[in-house]
Amino acid sequence: MATIGVAIPIAEPYGSELQKYRADFGDPMASSIPTHVTLLPPTEVADEDLATIDDHLLQVAARFPSFRIRLRGTATFRPISPVVFVTLAEGISSCEVLQSQVRSGPLQGELRFPYHPHVTVAHDLDKEALDLAYDALSTYDCAFDVDAFSRYEHGADGVWRPQRSFPLAG
Repeated sequence: MATIGVAIPIAEPYGSELQKYRADFGDPMASSIPTHVTLLPPTEVADEDLATIDDHLLQVAARFPSFRIRLRGTATFRPISPVVFVTLAEGISSCEVLQSQVRSGPLQGELRFPYHPHVTVAHDLDKEALDLAYDALSTYDCAFDVDAFSRYEHGADGVWRPQRSFPLAG
């Protein structure tokens, strides 16, 4: 079995910048999780299904056009979940449609929470660290074009690594 996720990587230099912020806030997962917008949360799949899944993702990407994401400001899932994130000010509907297509066919399944595209910058930290993250990035603003998404795999060492990129060609 493999644990996979599908996500939009945050373009550089913003991905590294937000990952450094996450580390500076004291989030121990900062170096294990590349900065991203989730399309498919961690999902266990049989190793022999990976080729079928990749074929499915190639088909989704071939039909989907590139789009723009603008990240601006912060929000939180507290008190439901101890998470602070940078919000999407542009690209929300494209992420919603793309994730629904990714989560079809061999990846169809129920979500634990309603889908809400975001970029996590602090998770499972104490209140002070979460407040610091919320305030420090409240004026954060960047924009980039999304021309691909990636399939990640969770390693035995706890690190998420990109395994394959799927260029958007629709």
